[in-house]
Amino acid sequence: MEDERPAKGPKIVPVKNKMPAPIQITAEQLLREAKEKQLEYVAPPPRQKISDPEELAEYRMKKRKELEDAIRKNRQKMVNWVKYAHWEESQQEIQRARSIWERALDVDYRNIAIWLKYAEMEMRYKQINHARNIWDRAIAILPRANQLWYKYTYMEEMLSNIAGCRQIFERWMEWQPDEQAWNTYIKFELRYNELERARMIYERFVITHPEPRNWIRYAKFEEQNSYVKSARRIYERAIEFFGEEHLNERLLLDFAKFEEHQKEHERCRMIYKYALEHLPKSSCDDIFKAYTIHEKKYGDRTGIEDVITSKRKFQYEEELKENSMDYDTWFDYLRLLESEGDFAVIREAYEKAIAQLPPIQVCSCFVF
Repeated sequence: MEDERPAKGPKIVPVKNKMPAPIQITAEQLLREAKEKQLEYVAPPPRQKISDPEELAEYRMKKRKELEDAIRKNRQKMVNWVKYAHWEESQQEIQRARSIWERALDVDYRNIAIWLKYAEMEMRYKQINHARNIWDRAIAILPRANQLWYKYTYMEEMLSNIAGCRQIFERWMEWQPDEQAWNTYIKFELRYNELERARMIYERFVITHPEPRNWIRYAKFEEQNSYVKSARRIYERAIEFFGEEHLNERLLLDFAKFEEHQKEHERCRMIYKYALEHLPKSSCDDIFKAYTIHEKKYGDRTGIEDVITSKRKFQYEEELKENSMDYDTWFDYLRLLESEGDFAVIREAYEKAIAQLPPIQVCSCFVF
């Protein structure tokens, strides 16, 4: 009699630890990783040839559904909105494209790229009033986005709407933008030979951004247009504006070179001397160099000696600042001052020298 015992199956290994794993992996994560690493190659859909209006309508409906689904998955991803709007534009559906741009702005109205692409679409189709409306909304919402202002003024200038472009620039300047924006406005006026308007803009510019380089740029503008007296007055105003405490070496150098170009050599000397008297000694190297070159070119022997004397005086003062007990330098410095003959300065220097008493332990070395 045959043995009818059941066949033995594979041995089942009991699970020792039935606790959940600390890191849970979902099916969605597995699919996302597979797509990112392209573990599965998906062939692109075959090229479709549309032959009648019904197929075109079906294709458009299918494509719109894909794009809408992409937006629905992640509304904050602006690339999907841009792709959708560009596709509608390629289908000549301008009204639909406008609707998509507006929806994108509802999601993120601070995105400058969306405003730019929206307005550029209107400009491509010569919808000027629509484009103006978009630019006006954009600069009202984002007045500190300079790129929007640049594009708006460029569009108006290309349309030869000079008055409108100037009006936009004026609205922009009310926000006191950076220096580049002011320079753009000035260049705009100069392109149309509006020198008086450019001068008025410069006046506001140096008040809004009162850096020395802007005063120099303003003065050079006047000099290039042969307004010599006006250029000199601007340099003088700049020096008065900064005062003795905040004098700028570059400003004084440019002022002196301006007077040199106008062959006002005595004025030039006075500026160099004023700079040497009022600027910190550490920032006078370029002043000394320029002053020496000027005197060698246009001065006499006395002028050159004055420059050399000023330079030696500067060197002595720097040495005494480092070591006030260097009595040999004090004697040389005092002899130099005596040769100039200014008794008040000599007396003051002697008082300073007398005040520099040697250390007590060294006094025994002196012979009285």
